[in-house]
Amino acid sequence: MLRSKLIAVVTTALAVTAATVAAAAPARDPGNSYADNSISTWDGATGQIYRGQDATVAEYPAVIANLRSEGSRPKGQSCTGAVIGRRHILTAAHCHDLAGVKTSLYGLDDLVAGTGTTLTTKSYVKHPRYVNWDQGYDVAVITTNEDIPLAPDKWAKYATSADAGIWKVGDTGRSYGYGKKTHDDVPADVSLDKQDFPIVDGERECQGVGAGYKLATMICAGYPDGRTTILQGDSGGPFVVGGKIVGVASWSRSDFRWYGVFARLDNDMGDWVRQQVGDPQPAEFGVSVDPSSLRVGTGAAGSVAVKTTAGATVEDVALSVAGLPSGVEATFQPATVKSGEGAKLSLTVASGTPDGTHQLTVTGKSASGVSKQATLTLTIGAGNPGSDFGIGLSPATLTVTPGGYASTTVTTQVVGSPADVSLSASGLPSGAQAVFQPSSVTSGGTAKLTITTASSTPAGTYPVKITGTSGSVTRDTTLSLTVGGGQPGGLTVALSPSSAAIGRGGAVFPSITVTGAAGPVTLSASGQPAGVTVTFLPATVNPGQTALAHITTSFSTAPGTYRIKITASGDGRSGSAEFVLTIT
Repeated sequence: MLRSKLIAVVTTALAVTAATVAAAAPARDPGNSYADNSISTWDGATGQIYRGQDATVAEYPAVIANLRSEGSRPKGQSCTGAVIGRRHILTAAHCHDLAGVKTSLYGLDDLVAGTGTTLTTKSYVKHPRYVNWDQGYDVAVITTNEDIPLAPDKWAKYATSADAGIWKVGDTGRSYGYGKKTHDDVPADVSLDKQDFPIVDGERECQGVGAGYKLATMICAGYPDGRTTILQGDSGGPFVVGGKIVGVASWSRSDFRWYGVFARLDNDMGDWVRQQVGDPQPAEFGVSVDPSSLRVGTGAAGSVAVKTTAGATVEDVALSVAGLPSGVEATFQPATVKSGEGAKLSLTVASGTPDGTHQLTVTGKSASGVSKQATLTLTIGAGNPGSDFGIGLSPATLTVTPGGYASTTVTTQVVGSPADVSLSASGLPSGAQAVFQPSSVTSGGTAKLTITTASSTPAGTYPVKITGTSGSVTRDTTLSLTVGGGQPGGLTVALSPSSAAIGRGGAVFPSITVTGAAGPVTLSASGQPAGVTVTFLPATVNPGQTALAHITTSFSTAPGTYRIKITASGDGRSGSAEFVLTIT
């Protein structure tokens, strides 16, 4: 990754026209992998790059360097990987094909500063459908002969098909790597770097290079001019979203002044990795209750199964339960189990015990002193009868544009004694969502209700039922929700997404749809904080055309939540929508 100690930064706008991008590369650039022996076609004459940041193994303990005996970089560093098991490393398949004996080096922030732990290679298995880095399936698993000195709870978590939807266009992912910091590798630097990259629409933005981007097996992220990018030696490095590796660094354009393409894991590729590694053994035992809720009448009894899972070692686990109401007796059979075994928990309710709902905590404590808990909901008789209350809205009408949002306040009133009231909404139009903050209140309190719509939410006025529930007592009120038609100026502006959270130095690319225009309209932005730039591609749109807003932050932008107003103007009419940007 490129780092800020290299050359002066020449600040440029994020947006580049399609013609500019086309001029920067031939119609079909051959592309390049991020392997250490790839040669950049860029001469390094300019410096319009925001570069990577120093990182440490303590920050991301699973990162590991891959070496080869014939590598030209210090220590023979060739690729980057992530520890995903006691002797397993996730990396890119094309790294297997590099010449030389392969080893791995763990535990160093800088490969030339210290000794670390060297691991020899037992096997290096490429995905069976891998042919070349630009064809997809660029993923591999290395098995080492020695244990990697990393506790199981620090192993990297990676996506599989079970995590489909974990990322989307506009999200920001973080990449780690020991690769080059300059295009010519001068000075040769094998320290660990990190950088955040926005995920872009690869089917639209990342074509015309190599065999082309393929959504089924790839993720495209970064910037069209490579202002900050991963470089040779970063191949196989993790790309992390939501705490899981969703991709490994794979390839880019031959000059590396372009987006980065990562091998995608939230599909059958991640499932294949799981097959190679197997289910990792957790470091500690676990406890669960099945079922997690139980209803027992007064004078009766019921039971549930208490299950434990084994950790790295099998040990005795003593079982107990807390939170029992008066009149309820609990019995475990047996009261102590070996981790990995189960027990029966019986609950006996004495006659005359009041109806109610109670949260019980089942605890397992190991001989080594580790405790794990699970929650059991016990309902006695009819459960909590609840208390009466009142409910209302202020205001009771909302108008929102497709792709936008609006908020109102839910008010509750005490009737008799205070009641715990849970809130819900029904009757929402397609694509709309309701969020209560908080989702439950004590009567007399208030909650904020935010209605968010999708750009596809049909226009119209909808009666939305807002319901409060306290035990068996329900009360409701009606919100009149108008979608579309309420935007002043005659034009409707829809953003997708309409909000995003990114790190400093990151970017997001919401699409813009304008309806109600008879001719071209011009796009503009206002309300962005210092250090945030907004440009449009294109800046003028015709009816039926979609544009992209390129919202870019600098590393100096202050963290916070900002509302950026996107306005469309033309033919004497206008319309606007807000994009909510959270900078972390």
